[in-house]
Parts: sequence; C-alpha cells; structure tokens
Amino acid sequence: MSSIAANTHALEVLDLAVSYGGIRAVKGISLRVEPGQIVALIGANGAGKTSTLKAIVGLVPAQGRVTVFGRDVLGTPTHHIVARGVTLVPEGRAIFAGMTVRENLELGSILKRDRAGIEQRLTRVLALFPRLGERLAQAGGTLSGGEQQMLAIGRALMGDPRVLLLDEPSLGLAPKLVRQIFDGISEIARGGLTILLVEQNTRLALETAHRAHVLVTGEVVLSGESRELTQDPRVRAAYLGEDLHV
Repeated sequence: MSSIAANTHALEVLDLAVSYGGIRAVKGISLRVEPGQIVALIGANGAGKTSTLKAIVGLVPAQGRVTVFGRDVLGTPTHHIVARGVTLVPEGRAIFAGMTVRENLELGSILKRDRAGIEQRLTRVLALFPRLGERLAQAGGTLSGGEQQMLAIGRALMGDPRVLLLDEPSLGLAPKLVRQIFDGISEIARGGLTILLVEQNTRLALETAHRAHVLVTGEVVLSGESRELTQDPRVRAAYLGEDLHV
C-alpha cells in the first residue's frame, strides 16, 4: 500500500481540452504535480491557464482525464472534488465583502466536522498571515487588496486541502505585498501541500515553483524545471522582458 502511495501523482492532467462554443481554449494539455511540489502555468492572457484550473475543479465542461492522488475527478461535481481535497483560490479572490474575516475563514471549513482540526488550521492560517489575526472582526470588503488575497488563501487552507490551485495571486498588488503572499505560498508548500500556480508575473512564478509549463493559445509549448526555463532564451525574451540582442 505504501509503495502505491509513493508512486501516485498528487495531480495528473491528461489530454485536457476545454471549449467555449466553437473556441478551443485548452487543446489537449498534459501535466503532473507531485506531492509537496509547486508547479506553475505561465503564459499571456488568453493562453488557457484559468480555463485549466476551472476544468480541474469542474467549473467548466472538459474532456480528457484528471486524477487526484490516483482517483479520477473529471466530470465529478465541484463540491465532490473539493471534498476529495482540491481547492481553487480564484482570480479576483471572491471573498464575501460583508462578512467578517473570521466568518470568511470559517466558511472555508464548511465541509469539515472536526472542531479541533478546524481550530488548529485557524491557528496555522493566522500564524502564516498575522494581518488576518489583527482583523478578525473586520468586514472582508474593507481589507486592502493584499489582505484580501491573504484571506482568500487562508479560507482555502481552512478546508484542509491536499491540492491548492492558485489563480493570479499577485494580480493588482503592490510589490511589497506580492512578496509577502509568495513567501506564504512557499511556506505552505514546505508544509507538504501540493500547489498548481497560475501567475502572469513570470519571474516570480519561476522563482517560486519547482517546475513550470508555458502555455500558448491553449497548448503547452515548453515544460521543465523552473531554473532551466529561467535560462531558456525563448522564455527570457517573451516573458522576462530581456532583449537578447544586447
């Protein structure tokens, strides 16, 4: 039994395809994320990154195969996928503006019944993002953009996920807060959580992730270790803003 677990990918996507009407947003991509690994999806707007995350959690119809620790989830209702340990932190955060920080966090554990475990996760979230602890009674909509992103990630962690999907966590944030968010993401991964990261800040994504895939118009065109991709002249020219002729 232990040998099977050791050889099971945390997340595996095979020939995933997503279409909106006659438009193919994702064209048969495949990727793997190992337990405790951060894997990044990078690419321009419209490359199919967000559609890939939504397909994994069942928010859009898709073809292909998606497995979580060896179990098929494609075509499964979203709440069942969440119950199996996959949680999406969406682009734009989607917090409940009129609810307090504590209430938003508690919603993340709505499928859980282990009161002691919930309290332990709350303690870990507040240690990871101390600002949230200072604002537990404050309405979520009154937080800064960076604090709302911390809240969105913290809410996801309250559900005790095994695989965390992050969609553009740096979007619209000041550089100082971006660094705090990504320090938190790295800390989460060091604790053993598996992360699939969509991020337009390519340099930061490659600094943070173990591996990365470059998407162009719905297809994976490059894959590899992040350090290797950082040195790839195509990535440097297209996504890192470097003029290779200088």
